[in-house]
Amino acid sequence: MGSMDTRDAVDAITAQWNAERPDLDTLPMAVFGRIYRLSRLMGDRMEKEYQRYGIGRGEFDVLSTLRRSGEPYTLSPRQLSATLMLTTGGMTGRLDKLERAGLLERAPDPNDRRALRITLTARGFQVIEEAVGAGLALQKAALAGLDPRQAADLAGLLRLLMSSTENPPQETDQSTDQDAARGIAQDADEDTAPDTAEADARNPAHDAPRTRADKAGRDPAR
Repeated sequence: MGSMDTRDAVDAITAQWNAERPDLDTLPMAVFGRIYRLSRLMGDRMEKEYQRYGIGRGEFDVLSTLRRSGEPYTLSPRQLSATLMLTTGGMTGRLDKLERAGLLERAPDPNDRRALRITLTARGFQVIEEAVGAGLALQKAALAGLDPRQAADLAGLLRLLMSSTENPPQETDQSTDQDAARGIAQDADEDTAPDTAEADARNPAHDAPRTRADKAGRDPAR
């Protein structure tokens, strides 16, 4: 790699915050600000590329899920919704569009007359084969600034970050535990049942309010 200046817009933002609020640790802003900007930038590029095949990113996700499921490239609407984390209404809209385009077909489930099966058509198979290759080519080009080892290390670090974000460590509220213990001891002395003691301490992290940036999907580095 060269010795060129690699400072970017996120560095400028964190430098301003460091000057104005030296008490703040802006490293998280630097990490998530870049993740957000990369996602937005590559998302726009991928969307433009998929348009060449008559589909958007949402439709690509459906076709891709069916294709990577293996032959006979068939799933239920519920399986698709669970994989893509979509509501039933959101999934129905995508399926309607893809079916009208002749890229998939819906048919009754032979094992359950109340259910449906979604299957790639021959045309849908061809479209996703070409689109996934084109999308990967764009992603590979974006990684050209990293050598293979750096790219692999980055993938591993992002995997760790994703895991720790999706599964945060459970925190124990010691004060609540102590109060509960005192309540149990008192109940034992009085030989009466507790009225208000909680059996399980709640995780305070679960009650933390979402920030405006979380709700709007905005850049955390601002």
